[in-house]
Amino acid sequence: MSSHSFAHPKTISEIRSLYHNEKVSVPDFAELTASNIEKQDSRLGAFLNFDRKSLISRAQEIEKQRSNLEKYPLFGIPIAVKDNISTAGIKTTCGSKMLENYVPVYDASVIKRLVDMGALIVGKTNLDEFGMGSSTENSAFFPTKNPWDTERVPGGSSGGSAAAVAAGMVPVALGSDTGGSIRQPAAFTGILGLKCTYGLISRFGLVAYASSLDQIGPLARSAEDIALILDAIAFKDAKDSTSAADPNSELYSKSIGKSISGLKAGLPREFLAEGISPAVKELVLKAAEKFEKLGVKVEETSIPSVKYSLAAYYIIATAEASSNLARFDGIRYGHRAEGKDILELYSSTRAEGFGREVARRILLGTFVLSSGYYDAYYLKAMKVRKLLNDEIVKSFNKYDFLITPTTPDTAFKFGEKTANPLEMYLTDICTIAVNLAGIPAISVPCGLINGLPVGVQLLASRFGERTLISVSDAYLRDTKFNEMVPPFMKEEH
Repeated sequence: MSSHSFAHPKTISEIRSLYHNEKVSVPDFAELTASNIEKQDSRLGAFLNFDRKSLISRAQEIEKQRSNLEKYPLFGIPIAVKDNISTAGIKTTCGSKMLENYVPVYDASVIKRLVDMGALIVGKTNLDEFGMGSSTENSAFFPTKNPWDTERVPGGSSGGSAAAVAAGMVPVALGSDTGGSIRQPAAFTGILGLKCTYGLISRFGLVAYASSLDQIGPLARSAEDIALILDAIAFKDAKDSTSAADPNSELYSKSIGKSISGLKAGLPREFLAEGISPAVKELVLKAAEKFEKLGVKVEETSIPSVKYSLAAYYIIATAEASSNLARFDGIRYGHRAEGKDILELYSSTRAEGFGREVARRILLGTFVLSSGYYDAYYLKAMKVRKLLNDEIVKSFNKYDFLITPTTPDTAFKFGEKTANPLEMYLTDICTIAVNLAGIPAISVPCGLINGLPVGVQLLASRFGERTLISVSDAYLRDTKFNEMVPPFMKEEH
C-alpha cells in the first residue's frame, strides 16, 4: 500500500473507507497524521505529549489486525486524548508541574475501550491545569492557540483537544467537561463537543477535579463521529461507582439521518438575557428559526434558577477540588519539595506544584467547607443545585430539547480576562447548569462573527444523547456549518 497525500480533515467514515479499500495502511496514515501534527503544532501548541516513533509502532501493531477489520469499529482511527485521562506508559500531567513526570501504570476505562476497538491513540493534549480554566492559559507548560486566530484562546479546559480537531490534526479527540470544558472550546474553534449524561461514560482513570460534575466526552467535526465514539465508550463500568447504564441499548450512530420533524424545543429566556453578546444572540435565534424550518416547534420558556447556577457551581466545584487535590502532598506521588519537617514539606510542595488558579480554587473550596461557613455556602449551593435540577427535569416533560448559546461571546484574546477571575468565570455562564443537573448537552457550530466561530448549545434530558445526535446531524446537513475551516486550512489546499 502506498502512502498518498490525503487532504485533512477526515471523518471516521472517510478514514474507514480508505482502509477498507486498501488505499492506505495504518502506519502510512499514522505517518501522514504525524507530519500534519508536526507542521501545525509548532504554531498552535495543542499537544503536551506527542512522539512520532511510538505513534508509528502503535500503528504497526494495529495494522496486524487488518484481516479482522469488522471486529475493530475504530480500526486505525487517530484519536487525541486530553492529558487528564490516564494512559499506561504515557505521561499524564494534567497540565501541572505537580504531575510533570507522572506516568500512569494503567489505562482509563475509555482508553482501554478505544484501544480494544482498534483506535490509534495519537498523543496527549494541553489543558488548563487540572481542568481549572476556560482558556488553556492556565497550563503550567504553554498556552494553546486558537486555529482560527492565533492571538486568541481556543477555550478551556479542553483547549488542546479542540484545537487538534479544528486544525485537522485528528478527526476526533477526548476532552473532559466539569462546567463547559468540552462545549466552550468546541464553540470557540467551530467544531462539535458533547458533554454526556452524568455516569454514561466511565470516569475511571480521569484525574478528578469535581467528581460530581466531571464527564469525559468527544470533540469532532460531525454528529456521526460523535455518535461513533459514543458507541465505543458509553458503557456501565464496574470500576466507577457513579457509572450508569443507558436504558436504551440502540447504537448512537443509528440516530444519524433521522427526521426531527415533529419535535418540540424550548428557548429558555434566561440564557439570552444580560451578558450575552447581541451578535451571538442573533445567531442562536437564527439557529432556532432553522430548526423551525426543519419541522421543530420552537417556543420561549423559562428556567428561573439558572441565574444562581454560576454561584452554586463555583462553590460546589471548588469544594470538591479542595478534597480531590488533597492527595498531592509530596509524599505519595507527583512533585516533591524539600522541607525541614512534614508541614514545610506539604506547604512547599503545594506552593511549587500548583499554579495560581488551582491554588485559588483549593483555597475557596477549603473556605466554603470550613466550620461556620459550610451551611452558609456549601449547603445552600447544594439546595440551589436541587432546585435547578427539578426545574430542568420539568422542562423536559414538555420539550424534547432546549436551545441556548454555548458561550456569551466569541473567543477572546490572550491576557484579556486573566487579570479578573470573575470575568473569566462568567464565560461559563451558559454551560454550567448542564453539569449541575447531570444532563447531556452538545455544542454545534452555528456561524461566524468577524471570522470567529459561534456555537449553539442543545440540551436534552438524562440519556437524551440520541436526540442531540439526530438534531445536530439534521441541522448540520442543512447548514453545513461544520464544514467551516480555519483560514489557514483553505490557504493550504
